[in-house]
Amino acid sequence: MKNGYVKRKLEDTILKYLKTPEIIAVVGPRQSGKTTMLRRLYESLKRAVFLSFEDKKILDLFEKETDDFISLYVKNNDYVFIDEFQYAKTGGKILKYIYDLAPKAKIIISGSSAIDLTVRALKHLVGRIFIFTLYPFDFEEFLSFRDQQYFNLYQKLKINIMQSDLPRNFSLGENVRQTLAEYYQEYAIFGGYPRAVTASANEEKIEVLKNIYNTYFLREVKDMAGLADDYKLANLIKALALQIGNLIEYQELSRLSEFSYPTLKKYLNFLDKTFICQTLRPFHGNKRNEIVKNPKVFFLDCGLRNYIVNDFRKIGERTDAGALLENTAFAQFIKQNINDLRFWRTKQKAEVDFVVTPPARSPRAVEIKKRVNKRDSLAPSLRQFQKAMPQSDAVCLYYEGDAPVADTGSNNYFFPLFLVA
Repeated sequence: MKNGYVKRKLEDTILKYLKTPEIIAVVGPRQSGKTTMLRRLYESLKRAVFLSFEDKKILDLFEKETDDFISLYVKNNDYVFIDEFQYAKTGGKILKYIYDLAPKAKIIISGSSAIDLTVRALKHLVGRIFIFTLYPFDFEEFLSFRDQQYFNLYQKLKINIMQSDLPRNFSLGENVRQTLAEYYQEYAIFGGYPRAVTASANEEKIEVLKNIYNTYFLREVKDMAGLADDYKLANLIKALALQIGNLIEYQELSRLSEFSYPTLKKYLNFLDKTFICQTLRPFHGNKRNEIVKNPKVFFLDCGLRNYIVNDFRKIGERTDAGALLENTAFAQFIKQNINDLRFWRTKQKAEVDFVVTPPARSPRAVEIKKRVNKRDSLAPSLRQFQKAMPQSDAVCLYYEGDAPVADTGSNNYFFPLFLVA
């Protein structure tokens, strides 16, 4: 869909809930496509109105003359869309009043920060709201814009890492593998922000990422965080971007950012809630042998991360290629709503990149590798995990190379990283 609208996966989920009474809230980072998606949904509905709280008159009417707002926009419509809901300082309380007074109207709101909706809406709307997150494009959505033919093929080939029984054998020709790997490399380098994906040249993509990052800092982060010296937060983000996939060292981060330890923990949580980066907690098996305190850190968009470290080189030219591929896999897993994602590490430093637990299955260890060949076997750390968890699966996801054929009946698997959804 080179010049058209890219349908978001979240659309179908929202459509399922349009007939339920609960308010629908869509959160996500700036420029992830929330307004575009909601406008698309709005245009498909009858008796609907689309409002934005960036319009000061609409916002004032909502906050100061709520009954008139209801008369004008709620009572005569079946669907009421409110974009940029975070600008309403007492939005949750007023929305509860509207919900109770005019229950027939379906209300759909959006906001650019989970913090905003938590503080201003959730405490008043318990039991009355469903919250969904719209992230930048995942790899499948990226492909739907870049190459419709390969998008259609990907839909047939893709592997859900959370499915109970993984496929044992699959066929992938060399040309198809090479093309998908090239698309995955572009996605890993420039990320999934819609405006960056649709930019025609790399220079334009970088400029888009620069504007997203700087505008976010200048207009929102400083105000939301109440920072007088926002350079500290910039230092913290830069330090985190340089150590993706590594255990967080709080002392070192405190030194680099000049934040005290309590303040550092506060802003790490802030960065999570504002969709910049996220911490990954360890999997607990044997607590005596495993590190259980320090998390790892990953960014939710690798393009934004690469802008922060000023590195847009191809994967084969990078010293951080392994960490970048691990981060890309992490972001893809998060976008598939894998909520119980963990990593595993022992005191002897045996480490597994990710641990997932499919429904009604034992944990599944997942390792990300840049390259494998037919003579490779499972990494020693995966075998150690399987020894600690005898019923577990072990999965190696690789970017390039020829995977060994797993023994029939074994619980070991090798898949191309770019096929995993």
